Amino acid sequence: QVQLVESGGGSVQAGGSLRLSCVVSGTVLFTRYTMSWYYQAAGKQRELVARHYGGFSTSGEDSADGRFTISRDNDKNTVWLQMNDLKPEDTGVYVCSAQYVGSTTWGQGTQVTVTS
Repeated sequence: QVQLVESGGGSVQAGGSLRLSCVVSGTVLFTRYTMSWYYQAAGKQRELVARHYGGFSTSGEDSADGRFTISRDNDKNTVWLQMNDLKPEDTGVYVCSAQYVGSTTWGQGTQVTVTS
């Protein structure tokens, strides 16, 4: 059974940085998984932040404004989200997902709080 565990969240002042980690266990096919980070503010729908494709592709899609960068290490079954220039509106739960062959597994999320 595939499991995802996120870490690295916390409280930071506006303008600061955080690096979130997502470790995947229960599979030897990590390289084939498309890994994504989502953001969910309280009372709102989950939104895609960044995605890194699996399989033969080595490309990723960072956040539209360029402040958040996704990366992965297939040897460590880990994907990271580097978050720079954080803003109070970035406050929320960040959730990692792993997608392969039409199936998606979610982590429990990690809380990020940005204070002004």
